[in-house]
Amino acid sequence: MKQLEQFPPIRWMMVHPRLAAWLILSLGMVVLLVIEARDVGLLPTQWLALIAATVLVAGACVWIISWEDRDEETADTPETETPRT
Repeated sequence: MKQLEQFPPIRWMMVHPRLAAWLILSLGMVVLLVIEARDVGLLPTQWLALIAATVLVAGACVWIISWEDRDEETADTPETETPRT
C-alpha cells in the first residue's frame, strides 16, 4: 500500500481529495453525456455548453457532499460547556 501512495497521481489525490473527486466525477459524467447524446446532432458550441454545464454540476455535487464532512468535523469537537450560575 505504501508503494501505491508514492505514485504521483495517487499522492496528488490524497492531498487534494475534493479536486480529485471533481475531476473523476466530471470525467465520468462527460463520458456518459457523449455516449447518450452522440446521435442527437448537436453543434460544437452546444457540445461545449453541455460539457461546461456538466463539469459545473459535478463540482456542485462534490461541494454539496463536502458539507457532510464539515458536519462530522464539528460533531467531533467537544462543545464548550457554559457555566451554570
